[in-house]
Amino acid sequence: MIETIDDRYYMDLALAMARKTAGQTSVNPVVGCVVVKEGRIVGMGAHLKRGEGHAEVHALTMAGEEARGATVFVTLEPCSHYGRTPPCSERIIASGASKVVVAAQDPNPLVAGSGIAKLRAAGLEVVTGVLAEESHRLNEAFNKFITKRQPFVTIKAASTLDGRIASKTGDSRWVTGPEARQAVHALRHRHTGIMIGIGTALADDPSLTTRLPVPGIHPVRIVADSSLRLPLASKLVQDRTAPTLVLAAADAPLEREAELRAAGVEVLRCGSGSKVDLADAMGQLAARDIGSILLEGGGKLSGSMLEAGLVDRIALFMAPKIIGGYEAPASFQFSGFSRMADAIELEDVELERYGRDFCISGKPVLKGAD
Repeated sequence: MIETIDDRYYMDLALAMARKTAGQTSVNPVVGCVVVKEGRIVGMGAHLKRGEGHAEVHALTMAGEEARGATVFVTLEPCSHYGRTPPCSERIIASGASKVVVAAQDPNPLVAGSGIAKLRAAGLEVVTGVLAEESHRLNEAFNKFITKRQPFVTIKAASTLDGRIASKTGDSRWVTGPEARQAVHALRHRHTGIMIGIGTALADDPSLTTRLPVPGIHPVRIVADSSLRLPLASKLVQDRTAPTLVLAAADAPLEREAELRAAGVEVLRCGSGSKVDLADAMGQLAARDIGSILLEGGGKLSGSMLEAGLVDRIALFMAPKIIGGYEAPASFQFSGFSRMADAIELEDVELERYGRDFCISGKPVLKGAD
């Protein structure tokens, strides 16, 4: 098949570059940029790190004088305000480019159309909406964080065909095969934080690091632990590969908090009762610039987060196995619904295969939710 060369062709290249940087821009969006002049690509760039040059800067620097009269393809509206870096819209205007093609408008209230307006006011032709849906999906975590100041939460679960995440004895090594586990580590690389409950921490003593064939980014380890039972000898305390943060209830023992803090663990008290207030926890985590969380807890934590409406995406890895067991833990444990019509459904569903296993992913929709 011969691929048509048009605006979508170049925007697709910009999106591909942005996609490869997922996980390394913190709470900033991932953005790609391509500069084209007289049918030739003269500059390419992606946003690589928070606080450093944006995609447009890298691409225009590569293009140099060739940028004059060129078309700039960018996956997100160029910024118009001074933040950690100067406005990209001004950099584009100064480059002498004649046209800008934008995939999606920036939802950041500091931008939200003003970058496009500035470009047009300077006399540049601006085309918007080219592969906009792909751009929105790529930055779904950023979009939620910047508009609601809440982290984007993805539940990752691995289960047998009968929905069990472990056997009746608690054995869970391994539910899925090596290909699926590598995909999970790629998810860790792409999230700012990784979260489990104290039950998982006590049962598995996990390290929650990213283990890929190449170096990966380690997320902040987060443990929901109402009464601060996390052992000082656990890997999450002793292993300093990544920071560890514990979510505690308001009445958790002060002496245990002091011990954990002395061991280098940050403790956040969430809510006012004897259990962690998950909604309050999400707000506090967002305030610490944790913009996305991979939830790898057990069925109870996943069920509680789902019931509270705090989950944005589910990635359920399923192995072609049936293990049975009346006491075997399930992927989601919560009070449930009386009618099938009330069940939480997934939209934007995708199905992928990893070796012998499958992953079903999508966005959970709570009945009556906004």
